[in-house]
Amino acid sequence: MKYNFLKRARSAPVALAIGIAASVAGVGVLLASDHQDTPEVELNPRMDVNDVYAFPGSTADRVALIMTTSSPIAGQSASFDSNLLYQLKIDNAGDANEDLVFQVTFNTGQGSAQRVRVVGPVSPTIIGTQSALVNSSSAIEGPVGTNLGSDTGIQVFAGLRADPFFIDLEQFFNILPDRRPSTGALSGPSTPTASAFRSPGVDILRPFNALAIVIELPKTMLVTSSAADAKFGLWATISR
Repeated sequence: MKYNFLKRARSAPVALAIGIAASVAGVGVLLASDHQDTPEVELNPRMDVNDVYAFPGSTADRVALIMTTSSPIAGQSASFDSNLLYQLKIDNAGDANEDLVFQVTFNTGQGSAQRVRVVGPVSPTIIGTQSALVNSSSAIEGPVGTNLGSDTGIQVFAGLRADPFFIDLEQFFNILPDRRPSTGALSGPSTPTASAFRSPGVDILRPFNALAIVIELPKTMLVTSSAADAKFGLWATISR
């Protein structure tokens, strides 16, 4: 896999409070970010789905699925929550219900000692807002921060990577001043209201990392049609 976004060592104080819809890739495409959009995930950042991506893989017949969480992380050390179930869900029937899921769990280890377990793609036992672990002896397991699996089958990476999302957050708060936090580095004095982003923009997230789950696999494992333009929908959930 060639999705090793560089880890970043630089840090700067910042408070993020953006309410934007989560990303979905598939029949209808919504481009958005979902960093810290509710008070609950601000208090529990490991439960925060930041962004979801789907794009062509390392060869023409493969596809890469990515979920990021926990941004902004300053520094080089962070661990996934062992009490959470991270899922990537696939709709290949066009009815907005998951037909296949990847279920990703982690042990209680910290940093590079943590291990990941990935089950899927497999049919879920429950669909919708509730989830249940799928009983499967077929799984990819190994340490975080390492490429796991097969480069011709399913390949997995889970670990710390640079947050790839770009936003000029200072100007965003000038455009929508009611979103500006009341405390923290970005609270600042009130500024004139703006109507557009700056050119060139300033990437406020550039110094920060996120925790990423990356799965690359043959597209044929996700779709029911052999057509070259076969489509699927993708979204992510994190639950207890």
